[in-house]
Amino acid sequence: MDRLDNAARVMLVSDLDYTMVDHNDSENNALLRFNALWEAYFRHDSLLVFSTGRSPISYKELRNEKPLLTPDITVMSVGTEIAYGDSFVPDVDWEQSLNHKWDRKIVTEETDKFSELVLQSETEQRPHKVSFFVDKAKASKVIEVLEARLVERGVKFSDIKIIYSGGVALDVLPRGAGKGQALSYLTNKFDGKTPRNTLVCGDSGNDAELFSVPGVYGVMVSNAQEELLQWHALNLKNNQNILHSSERCAAGIIQAIGHFDLGPCISPRDKMDSLEYSKQNMNPGFEVVNMYLACEKWQRGEVDKSEKFIQNLKSNFLSSGVFVHASGVEKPLYDCLDALEKSYGHMQGRRFTVWVDRVSSAQIGSDTWLVKFDKWELSGKECRCCLTTVLLNLKPKGFTWMHVHQTWMNGSTLETERVWLF
Repeated sequence: MDRLDNAARVMLVSDLDYTMVDHNDSENNALLRFNALWEAYFRHDSLLVFSTGRSPISYKELRNEKPLLTPDITVMSVGTEIAYGDSFVPDVDWEQSLNHKWDRKIVTEETDKFSELVLQSETEQRPHKVSFFVDKAKASKVIEVLEARLVERGVKFSDIKIIYSGGVALDVLPRGAGKGQALSYLTNKFDGKTPRNTLVCGDSGNDAELFSVPGVYGVMVSNAQEELLQWHALNLKNNQNILHSSERCAAGIIQAIGHFDLGPCISPRDKMDSLEYSKQNMNPGFEVVNMYLACEKWQRGEVDKSEKFIQNLKSNFLSSGVFVHASGVEKPLYDCLDALEKSYGHMQGRRFTVWVDRVSSAQIGSDTWLVKFDKWELSGKECRCCLTTVLLNLKPKGFTWMHVHQTWMNGSTLETERVWLF
């Protein structure tokens, strides 16, 4: 939260599974559209928060499977664990606050008596969360009896919370935990820098509390579970700040950004004209996103093969500029463009995607910007990442790329004979 000097323009708080991530979309098209939108228009002055029922272990597994951006804040284990930044620094104060009147031993002793409750994997059992699977038809009765038995053991109803979501998952938490309570806690930590707008996004029962936080906008994606829709009908039916989108998952989130007028709502991936290099936006994030989209589309053969397209790209690079490959080899930027020109369509029909993450920029001179970001490239089943630093010079007609330097991340390597994609 210290990344921004001023209050965030937008704080977007999203569930992951079947909200930000559509597991039915093997190409991750909607997620990649959101990624491009966020890095181009929001990353520099807004906050991204993922709020998931997943434990830290399964959350990291999902990040290895899907092209998720790096959030500023991660709320995990149904609001019982909070971590900050790419370093994943835990909020110890929040976790300690949940110890009040929480007796995990009693919870496990009583839940062990229910044959209907099937323990979720060991990774999902957390200090302040006990998690099960239970048949939908049996869930209501199990919850009713479990609450009564816990009260008999001296656990007050006001000290625990039982959440049923996804038509299958049952979680027992301290009363002070939950996605909504975690969001309220975070909001109170802003200390005078409360975000100007907050958009919460969800699809299931454990997201319901997010929509009850005062002052938020909310989107229930089109594929939302019936349990969330019923809760909304009973509690917030007339709240005009809550949208049931007509689009699935991340596409529904993009729709909500436009519906509530929170900022640009057309992803750069949806604007083919931007690939011919629009000079109308002087935002370094927009510049970086569009450059890599142009290179991706060229290699996939999704733009017209024309001299004009290449010349438009070349016009954005200093003729004497240098590219330092992650291998340490230096080449003129124009040599890389010449190689790119010859690569038209070589990834056509193949799984090939490029996206950027964690775009940050600093103005280091009157017309000079230093931009840093992670450049990801998925080719087939291989996923590689480079920490990339770019020196940009701002002219009246737009940015000029003067220097590009890459460093491998996460042990990545890339064959030097492959086209060097800046």
